[in-house]
Amino acid sequence: MSISATAPWVKYYGDTPAHLDYPRVTMYEMLAKAAAAYPGNTAYIFQGKKTSFADFMQRIDATAKGLYHLGIRKGDRVTICMANTPQAVDCFYALNRIGAIPNMIHPLSAANEIAFYLNVSHSKAILTLAQFYDKVASIQDKLEQPTQILIARIADELPMPLSLLYPLTSGGKADKKPAGNGYMLWTDMVAAGKDTVLPKQDGKFDDCGAILYSGGTTGTTKGIMLSNLNFNALGLQTIAASGFGSVAGMKMLSIMPVFHGFGLGIGIHTALIGGATCILVPQFSVKIYADVLKKQKPNLIPGVPTLFEALLRAEGLDGVDLSFLKGIFAGGDCLSVELKKKVDDFLKAHNCHEQIREGYGTTECVTASCLTPRDYARSGSIGVPFPDTYYKIVKPGTTEEAPANTEGEICLSGPTVMLGYMDQPEETANTLRSHGDGRIWLHTGDLGHMDEDGFIYFRQRLKRMIITSGYNVYPSQLENIIDGHDKVLISCVIGIKDQYRGQKIKAYVVPAPGVEPTEELKKELLEHCTAHMAKYAVPRDIEFRTELPKTLVGKVAYRVLEEEANGE
Repeated sequence: MSISATAPWVKYYGDTPAHLDYPRVTMYEMLAKAAAAYPGNTAYIFQGKKTSFADFMQRIDATAKGLYHLGIRKGDRVTICMANTPQAVDCFYALNRIGAIPNMIHPLSAANEIAFYLNVSHSKAILTLAQFYDKVASIQDKLEQPTQILIARIADELPMPLSLLYPLTSGGKADKKPAGNGYMLWTDMVAAGKDTVLPKQDGKFDDCGAILYSGGTTGTTKGIMLSNLNFNALGLQTIAASGFGSVAGMKMLSIMPVFHGFGLGIGIHTALIGGATCILVPQFSVKIYADVLKKQKPNLIPGVPTLFEALLRAEGLDGVDLSFLKGIFAGGDCLSVELKKKVDDFLKAHNCHEQIREGYGTTECVTASCLTPRDYARSGSIGVPFPDTYYKIVKPGTTEEAPANTEGEICLSGPTVMLGYMDQPEETANTLRSHGDGRIWLHTGDLGHMDEDGFIYFRQRLKRMIITSGYNVYPSQLENIIDGHDKVLISCVIGIKDQYRGQKIKAYVVPAPGVEPTEELKKELLEHCTAHMAKYAVPRDIEFRTELPKTLVGKVAYRVLEEEANGE
């Protein structure tokens, strides 16, 4: 009997099919099919400027000609060090058109980090924004091979009259032409390729389509090679699991960064191959977030928990009708039950009839691989596997499947699982393992359990566990309890080295808006903890902060707090 025939979660799919067809095509070809079906639809909106699918395909081909004229060929790697702008999206698909590989990194990476990414990927070129040119130019002597610097300017993509006002509103610095000759402007590169004849598209569905980066299960930076099929399958699975049948004509708030699996895989590629519109937001702030919601009225919002926590702090949303929201999807980090309740209550109070639907995934499978079914939410669950994706819980350190409702390591198998880690065969072999059923399973390094109906419950990374006085304590569970207090906006729990206990527990807390961080509040929160958690798990200290540090993709950076507290 096949694994799909015994998968208990399929009965909760509703109208979602258990199996899908996956065309053996590239990402560019998948996009071209959507553009042919919806040529007049808007592919993306940037600062109010709309670009249709038909125009988008022309931009991609023009960009591909420019890159080809520059000397970029099939298999070459080009680093995209960009915010969510049209040039970043055009470049991503143009590279795929000629069979080259985008290497996606954060534009705010430190200079030495950029040098690392360029060297480890052997990139022939890097695309970045004008304001980051000096940083990129400063590392030329640290690069192992010559790398062409391509400079994009935000003003080039703004509608009139914003393009004229941009130098004034940005202080006149953002798009200032860099000094020196070590770069080529994006617009000049595209113009230079005007008469270039592109070779026939000969990419394959199982070619590497992009390289993303993650700490993986060991916490060290690794390049993750993802195929065309990985991205295309993700898009088709996400649309099917969403329950909409089609997302054509809908608007996706593409605020998650393009260098991140969630932002690129869901916020960009899923939307585009489904004929939906990407609302490209290059920089996040609570004010920008609120303004985009009011002006652009997106139908779909994928985001990490901190994005939804920001809703609770946004000004100017009082009385705003949010009924245009049709799908709100949370992933990328653990969403506490209490934060979900607060956001769901906020949405309901603003006439939105949807609730947050939780999902889960890792960059090793692009991003999401399971989602809460529309009509079958279970408290604390991150949902059920996508079509054609299979989950199992194994006893940590083994391939032995654990019984239902037993905690262990989350493993998954399906068409979105990565090709492997770039130039790290041993790490790949440790993460992608063949089990007794003959399938290749991705060992996520995450702790969770599955109930008898196939609903998945995420706990956290195995390595984030705190051991205090011999007891195992899971920070996400404590954060869930602390976040449940009505005077708390968000919290983060860490372990601090302690000679007596091994580790002692400390909580960092951001009070709710309008709540003062007093000693009385600290006492109240400690009493709340004592009433709701085991004595050994109660924090030894609570420190108030106005905000918590975030990773580059908006997750709470608990490691920063750990290093600070432990003097590392």
